[in-house]
Amino acid sequence: MIIKNPKFEISAVNEKQYPKIKIPEIVLVGKSNVGKSSFINTMLNRKNLARTSNTPGKTRQINFYNIDDMFYFVDLPGYGYSKMSKNEQIKVGNFIEEYLLKRENISLIIFLLDIRHDPSANDMLMYDFIINHNLPCIVIANKADKIAITKVDSQVKSLSDKLNPLHDLKFLPFSSERKIYIEEVWNVIESTLK
Repeated sequence: MIIKNPKFEISAVNEKQYPKIKIPEIVLVGKSNVGKSSFINTMLNRKNLARTSNTPGKTRQINFYNIDDMFYFVDLPGYGYSKMSKNEQIKVGNFIEEYLLKRENISLIIFLLDIRHDPSANDMLMYDFIINHNLPCIVIANKADKIAITKVDSQVKSLSDKLNPLHDLKFLPFSSERKIYIEEVWNVIESTLK
């Protein structure tokens, strides 16, 4: 896919603030520090479109990135960040849930996991939410550069076995660092936009 002019459009915490144009939305979910911003930058071949941080829990709003008026990448706040107060966690959880349940433009959920770790309790909750609400989803096993290339396939299979025993979701490895597996992810995105 050729991307010419991706841009950050708006941060939102409720329905009134969502963009008004009706184009497909590709939604990124995952725990804090799983690499959602780096994923966006890598996919779009931009260095700093989505702000990355070494401090988890920085994203506290829903960020909409307009990709050439064809679709949005929608970056949801990461979950499971312990330094966020309980009240703040509840507030953020509520507007994430509202977005996922009410937004009609969602074409695909990209659920990011860290390839090195088993799914956390919060990952399992998010997976159950996605499945129970019948949301279209693929799983990205991110940070594939952090393990030996010979172990990538078996680790992706292990994550799939643990999270998705029915094996009815597509699991793909990904690495922002090495910029590998990008083509495979674009193929899935493009097929959902047709």
